[in-house]
Amino acid sequence: MPSYSFVLNGKPVTVEAPSDMPLLWVLRDMLDVTGPKYGCGVGVCRACTSHLDGEDIQPCVVPVADCAGREVTTIEGLADGDELHPVQRAWLDRDVAQCGFCQPGQIMAAAALLKKTTHPTDADIDRIENVCRCGTYCRIREAIKKAAAQG
Repeated sequence: MPSYSFVLNGKPVTVEAPSDMPLLWVLRDMLDVTGPKYGCGVGVCRACTSHLDGEDIQPCVVPVADCAGREVTTIEGLADGDELHPVQRAWLDRDVAQCGFCQPGQIMAAAALLKKTTHPTDADIDRIENVCRCGTYCRIREAIKKAAAQG
């Protein structure tokens, strides 16, 4: 079986897996990284949203082979040590989460947006396609704006 090495949340890892195995399965089942959630398995709900070289991806549809030699960041690696990322702080301040299932993916999508667009408009925020079954979209928007203001 082939092996793949990449950086996961700032630490080098190597896994043996079929080349077409979705990264989400590698993260959750082989590396015990459970922040990215399995929702739909086809990249639509985006509950698994993580970053690959700083860009948001859906690891349920990204083969592990595509990650070789690259940097993968999940919700577990977003904070800087004990210092929460501005999006994580804003999420807590705005009491965004209800059930919490989609929140890691929502936070990762928001962090990727703010990396590209430091002062997003409502239209920019509305382009985030992550699904929240609880419907906390108004609080998500408020949190993203607060995180943008805090930088």
